[in-house]
Amino acid sequence: MRVLALSAAVAATLVATVLAAPGQAAVAAPVNLSQGKPATASSVENADYTPASAAFDGDAGTRWSSLWSDPQWIQVDLGQESTIDRVDLRWEGAYAKAYEIQVSDTGTGGWTTIHSTTTGPGGTESLDVDGEGRFVRLQGTARANGYGYSLWEFQVFGTAGTDPTDPTDPTDPGEVDPGHPNEPGPFTTPSVVEVAGGDGGWSLQVNGKPYTVKGFTWGPSFAEADTYMPGLTGMGANTTRTWGTGADTKTLLDSAAEHGVRVVNGFWLLPGGGPGSGGCINYTTDTTYKSTTKTDILNWVEVYKSHPATLMWSVGNESLLGLQNCFSGDVLEAERNAYAAYVNEVAVAIKAIDPNHPITSTDAWTGSWPYYKANTPALDLLAVNSYGDVCNIQETWEDGDYDWPYIVTEGGAAGEWEVPDDANGVPDEPTDIEKGEALRDSWRCITEHEGVGLGATFFHYGLEGDFGGVWFNVNPGGNKRLGYYTVADMWNGSAAGGNTPPRITSMSIPSSGSIVAGEPFTFGLSVSDPDGDPLKYVTFFNSKYIDNAGGVEYVEHQRSGDAITVVAPQKLGVWKAYVFVEDGKGNVGVETRSFKVVPPAVSGTNVALGKTATASSFQTWGDNYSPGRAFDGDPATRWSAEWAPTGWIQVDLGSPKAFDRFQLVWEAAYAKSYEVQTSNDGTSWSTVKTVTGGDGGIDTFDAAGTARYVRLNLTERGTEWGYSLFEVGVYDLP
Repeated sequence: MRVLALSAAVAATLVATVLAAPGQAAVAAPVNLSQGKPATASSVENADYTPASAAFDGDAGTRWSSLWSDPQWIQVDLGQESTIDRVDLRWEGAYAKAYEIQVSDTGTGGWTTIHSTTTGPGGTESLDVDGEGRFVRLQGTARANGYGYSLWEFQVFGTAGTDPTDPTDPTDPGEVDPGHPNEPGPFTTPSVVEVAGGDGGWSLQVNGKPYTVKGFTWGPSFAEADTYMPGLTGMGANTTRTWGTGADTKTLLDSAAEHGVRVVNGFWLLPGGGPGSGGCINYTTDTTYKSTTKTDILNWVEVYKSHPATLMWSVGNESLLGLQNCFSGDVLEAERNAYAAYVNEVAVAIKAIDPNHPITSTDAWTGSWPYYKANTPALDLLAVNSYGDVCNIQETWEDGDYDWPYIVTEGGAAGEWEVPDDANGVPDEPTDIEKGEALRDSWRCITEHEGVGLGATFFHYGLEGDFGGVWFNVNPGGNKRLGYYTVADMWNGSAAGGNTPPRITSMSIPSSGSIVAGEPFTFGLSVSDPDGDPLKYVTFFNSKYIDNAGGVEYVEHQRSGDAITVVAPQKLGVWKAYVFVEDGKGNVGVETRSFKVVPPAVSGTNVALGKTATASSFQTWGDNYSPGRAFDGDPATRWSAEWAPTGWIQVDLGSPKAFDRFQLVWEAAYAKSYEVQTSNDGTSWSTVKTVTGGDGGIDTFDAAGTARYVRLNLTERGTEWGYSLFEVGVYDLP
């Protein structure tokens, strides 16, 4: 069960961030008009890894970042004139102190300001606005720090106008049959799809001909479908899969039909994507949610049932697993059975509207299949998201005596919930070469289950170069990885036999368990390129195992041959280092290893370790952030003050003690200015050290004295938050 719980957590992260699904059904939720829409910006820091589109992709782990100058702007095309009533901004550390939110009908002029500020706080901002326009722009005029502007997410909420030229707009009285795309292509007429045969001799039939699902889950925005669909077909893929279906799905379907690709149209059900993803729903009692969602699903089935690209419908994604985060015991069992029964209700209703396309439901592990067997007879086939466990599916299917065939709806390399830990205690990510072979092995196991395994949409044809994107994507930043060509070779795609990526056959970080904060360190690589192309190296860090960050941070490096030297971050804990090796021909090799950042060693005795501490304030929500946590010797715990401009923290050494050196390990909320003060009575204080211009991270400095009490008098914050320290060391040097 531990494996399942960890699998769900990762699946939740991937699906809720990397794959935030367009067109998901929701209950009385505001409409995000900007997700997946075309975006442009005045500049980007790195075109591959921080493009403008990353601020509108629904992925909390990717971001847009600009060049380091004023002014800068980023804008989104909503596709049609819309009413705007809310804008949500989630800033990275490089935020705007002064900016305007503007709207325009053309995107090239006539901008109207609907919000402005000169005191932007950064972090997450939710702005109530009132405006109309097709284009929405953030115009940054003053940065808060020396970097540029950087947004994890820029979300525009409101009401979309009606596009009279859209033949699938259900509000348009002149609607035409959506089965006939505006532009002709290889698929121009509706298909009839069925699961034929039985008793272990099934096949998927499209217009009476056998069809094996060969595909990947779709990652780019639907607006980019024409750009990236040729890359999908270059692998020999004939199918892609979505997690949600809505008005924007037409763009994807049209492009798919034009390029000879069929689509598994998904419908999102709460709590989709594993535990904690999207909130909990009670399927035994919540009739409003079930009724509203079914109505929404049936609406889109009616709209797209005759589209030439429609292959099948998939109702729900990983909700049976996700329910374990909402309920337990007998209640959990009742909810899972109620969920499966609801899927059956929806499937029956879909069949009444569309008898020409089969229906499945996806979950994260084959342990979900007994619930479908007991409650969901209307399904035409099973589906499962399975990664390192694909080759065990056949045994599970045989042991369960199931009377359905199946497809694998997500699969490929083993996920972080399935691999052993490395020497630093974090999941040991497979190499590029291992990931490619995992795709090959998975396909072999599916096809060897002849007459039952009907194919797969592997995970993931996505552009993200973040933590999850590096783990799973075959084309991060639009550059193709080794797994892409492995699949092309396996499926006889047009890309097989062409220019291929650099091979990174080894990567090592000497002394990876004790990398000193702020100091240079070197890791070694073995890199070759089969085509002899000149290579470009790009390096990044990620702190997911410290603060759950999904994104990667670009870092400068020095290279000598295959030795890469970088400067360690200041924050303590286990990081991941990434190297992207690009060949200039649209290909990339990616490798990653973990390293543990430790403070610089200080000789002598820490006379403050474990001693009684007090502070001006400390936060009481969530974890224990009391003052003693800064003196407990554990770099994973911390003291955090309330958000005030000044504060103090002090320690009682028990009796007067001599000391010579200090080491302060700051959390993100650091002090820019502070004083080190001493006292023998805890009342009268003398200042022995004054610090100005502090930049956080780790401060190690000399300050000598003899006293019973030592205090940090914090006079100026380095951020808009309060003050927070992982550790305070007071050392008596030998």
